[in-house]
Amino acid sequence: MAERGGSVVFVHGAGAGGWEWAAWSRVFAAAGWQVLAPDLRAAPAGLAATRLQDYAAQVRGWLAAAPRPRVAVGASLGGLLVAMNADLADALVLVNPMPPAGSPGAARRPAIVPWGRRATLSGTRRAMPGADDAAALHAFRRWRDESGAVLDEAAAGLALPVPTAPVLVLGSRADTDVPFAASAALAAVWPATFLPIEGGHVDPLLGRSAPFAANQALAWLQERMGSGNICVSNAG
Repeated sequence: MAERGGSVVFVHGAGAGGWEWAAWSRVFAAAGWQVLAPDLRAAPAGLAATRLQDYAAQVRGWLAAAPRPRVAVGASLGGLLVAMNADLADALVLVNPMPPAGSPGAARRPAIVPWGRRATLSGTRRAMPGADDAAALHAFRRWRDESGAVLDEAAAGLALPVPTAPVLVLGSRADTDVPFAASAALAAVWPATFLPIEGGHVDPLLGRSAPFAANQALAWLQERMGSGNICVSNAG
């Protein structure tokens, strides 16, 4: 085990990119961690043909290539993708994750959800109440369209085993996309450490509180590495 950090793979949410982890990447890099925050890619046949397993396979490849100890950090859809590959991680940090149990009653999506094409600056500001104007403009210019099939599969739910590695779940109290109660319930069922935070769905990554959230996650990891609760497996 590395004495100072390890590697951390950040997995972004739907319609976003690795850019949304900028604040977290700075915090972890400053603490000596090797940081990877790539973009999920559409399947060769295009975004409309992209499925949840296409994204999960990309995440699996990133984790398998990362030096150990390796930590998988995912937000929203990225949290679910991380959970699907929990066997390759020595610790998991999930930020407002889409729950494996799914979202019963969720409306079906079109083949391509036009978040990038139809994004507006005013809509981005409403979605990021905890961010400043510069952060809202940065996000507005980078939102991308998303696969409706991926979101439908995630909403339908998956049967996932309970991770054997330590898990931290961060849940935003004012989240209107993944309810705070859903994040708390996931942490209770697995079980995992649960950290309530203020703000909405994307505030822990893009809001003014992002550095605080990242430092809280880092402190949790460092405590477990120091106590020996994070054990590096020889597999993967």
